[in-house]
Amino acid sequence: MPEGHTIHRLAAALFELYGGQRLRALSPQGRFADGAARLDGQVLLGSQAHGKHLFVPFAPSADIPVDHDAVTWLRVHLGLYGSWTFDGDTCFTAPHSIGAPRRRVGEKGESVLRHGGGSALSGLRGAPEATAADDGPAPAAPPPDLWEPPEPRGAVRLRLLGEHGVADLTGPAACELLDGAGVAAVRRRLGPDPLRPDADPEAFVAAVRRRRRPLGELLLDQSVLAGAGNIYRAETLFRVGVSPFRAGNRVGRARLHAIWADLALIMAQGKATGRITTVDAVDVPEPLEETDPEARRWYVYHRAGRACLRCGTPVRSRDTASRRLFWCPACQAH
Repeated sequence: MPEGHTIHRLAAALFELYGGQRLRALSPQGRFADGAARLDGQVLLGSQAHGKHLFVPFAPSADIPVDHDAVTWLRVHLGLYGSWTFDGDTCFTAPHSIGAPRRRVGEKGESVLRHGGGSALSGLRGAPEATAADDGPAPAAPPPDLWEPPEPRGAVRLRLLGEHGVADLTGPAACELLDGAGVAAVRRRLGPDPLRPDADPEAFVAAVRRRRRPLGELLLDQSVLAGAGNIYRAETLFRVGVSPFRAGNRVGRARLHAIWADLALIMAQGKATGRITTVDAVDVPEPLEETDPEARRWYVYHRAGRACLRCGTPVRSRDTASRRLFWCPACQAH
């Protein structure tokens, strides 16, 4: 499942590609036909993320404020299998896909990835967080007078079509239309998001300290903290030096504020680059062992049994709340 920084990158991509444009909306699969009909011909006013939820406001006119009753909000949660796939002409600088990995089959049957360049969208790709594959440059996009929207591939729930490009949504866990009150109701169920400027870290601190569950579980509870996933959970707890098994109500305020600050830092880096890299340069081992490529990117995630980059103790792992947890028993003893 994409972590929160990916959804923020997706929000930025949709706004840069379609902001202020009147779009066609279709549901080739048919499961979102009524919703697509309501969005068809509407103007995309903006795009924002809260945790792993994407919210996109549409209205009949570009000059309508987002808090107006005429605004219809599209909410999408990609879940494990959802993805947005993009295509367009030379005026449409876009990633190939964001979300679950997707390949597009070229004219000769080869598998290719479409990468954008020359804009804020550069580096946005749909490879999984743990692998971030790059299959090399894709064929050049056609000029506007030659480009035609491709036929939908797979079960496309929603297609957004502009003058210069298309965005196809497949496999989401949630795809629905809401009014402003509905958006507010969803957001009330979510904890603060470290990547949002309106986030309140005190709400995160209070939510953790009133619970007895282990901190490692609480960081994945989207009602406590929105956006962090398994990688960020493991890495920030190591970086701050806190045991994932310590009960939330036994973690001091200073430690929790340090966790929040660290998450805000490394998630912002992920948003900027499209890759989760948490290892400080001074901790990258030289030479890097071929059997431990993750050591260049992560301290503990996917490094079970290997030496901790700071103390040499073997990293441990355990299934906790249906997710694999990684930690250093020496660096995170408290």
